[in-house]
Amino acid sequence: MRVVITGGHGFIGRTLAREILARGSLRGQPVDELVLADLAPGPSDLDRASTVRTVRGDLVEGLPEAFAGPVDVLFHLASAVSAECERDFDLGMSSNLLGTRAVLEAARAQRARGGPLVTILFSSSVAVYGPDPAVPLPDVVSEATLPVPQSSYGAQKLAAETLIADYTRKGFVDGRVVRLMTVAIRPGAPNAAASGFVSGIVREPLAGLEATCPVPPELLLAIASPRVTVAGLLTVAEASRGAAPGQLSGRVPVNLPALTVTAAQVLDALARLAGDPVAARVRVQRDPAIEAIVASWPARFDASRAAALGIAADPDIESVIGQYMDDHPDALGGL
Repeated sequence: MRVVITGGHGFIGRTLAREILARGSLRGQPVDELVLADLAPGPSDLDRASTVRTVRGDLVEGLPEAFAGPVDVLFHLASAVSAECERDFDLGMSSNLLGTRAVLEAARAQRARGGPLVTILFSSSVAVYGPDPAVPLPDVVSEATLPVPQSSYGAQKLAAETLIADYTRKGFVDGRVVRLMTVAIRPGAPNAAASGFVSGIVREPLAGLEATCPVPPELLLAIASPRVTVAGLLTVAEASRGAAPGQLSGRVPVNLPALTVTAAQVLDALARLAGDPVAARVRVQRDPAIEAIVASWPARFDASRAAALGIAADPDIESVIGQYMDDHPDALGGL
């Protein structure tokens, strides 16, 4: 089996790649080659893996190389993130919509040549939802809730979902869409995502650095740990299609299950696990632009569709922070 991950050197891409390598198989078949496509260089452990091949550079330009051999499964994670899409509309359109269409066309061309039908797992976002005066957002959101995105990023993700559903209807690909919650806690440097502060208010204090919370502490947030996120991606990719329990029905996206917390609850948990002086390194400094984006996202979800596939939410915020502390002991210089 040949597997491609776009955005393969990003945090979720790296985590997913390592999990696939650790398993050695996907959908019951050994993974002979894992192709990681990304603009950025990859970590050394993945570069050294004998089954890993790297395609560096622009995604669209690199697709012929990624499809140089038959592709069986493609995880499409490459994306411009929320706040940068709001600042740079053209970047978001190019990366999130035109890039996705190029991936779909490459998979369609493979099928037209008599190659295998590509299973495409697309990472969408909770940002496809939002409040609208004509269609109030319910307190609890499900896949049946009408998506009304309130950001360019959300609109681009929703447009890509629609394309994937139609390419699947036409038999060009086997498209599967997973809507991700805010993934926390992410290691490393901050990114340009509007939700990046959720990781920052834990990661930076644990490293001995000051951090700001740009939203009201009482604002509800929907989060998922890296482990839950990667497990969800793999579960949906491996699910058989059908209407029976445990099968993936139709072309409807799957909302990953969310842990709903406030920023204040995150900081309270940080204080319990790492001490009050660590949590005190965070100050509230509201940013209207960030707040407008994040506040438009729902925070409570009906996860029945994910649960039927066997995907469970994180049990509590302490376990999410503890996961980060266990996985990144070298980043805890502030304790």
